[in-house]
Amino acid sequence: MQADFYQLSRDPVDKVLPAIAQRIIAGGGRLLVVAAEPERLDEIGQSLWSHQPASFLAHGHAQGENPSIQPILLSGKVEPSNGARYIALADGLWRDEALTFDRAFYFFDAMTIEAARANWRIVSKLEGVEARFHRQEGGRWIRAA
Repeated sequence: MQADFYQLSRDPVDKVLPAIAQRIIAGGGRLLVVAAEPERLDEIGQSLWSHQPASFLAHGHAQGENPSIQPILLSGKVEPSNGARYIALADGLWRDEALTFDRAFYFFDAMTIEAARANWRIVSKLEGVEARFHRQEGGRWIRAA
């Protein structure tokens, strides 16, 4: 299991997540995006539509029709009804259920950095978990740990 911690400093999650989602989908994977606030999920959904002008990243909401066929499922709960093995925690809140996926992407910002540090101390010491820490520098991501 791999847990990637992403410290957002320049760009919000709705601007960062589509590039990661695109790579997962291109590789044949499915993604579950979790956030407690419906507004945040809507912002992410809009970014998935407009990430690339010539195309969009197919997605749907867990409460919508046929969530099981969605390559990217937006949800308020950690319930991968689309069969996702990748999870994006998009609201700065860690959920231990993310450890049951093949890979977790945990996005946090200045408002949630203290909780992220506490979660890093726990998750990075778990057996069978490869934890990685990324931060933004300018327009690039740097792997810090």
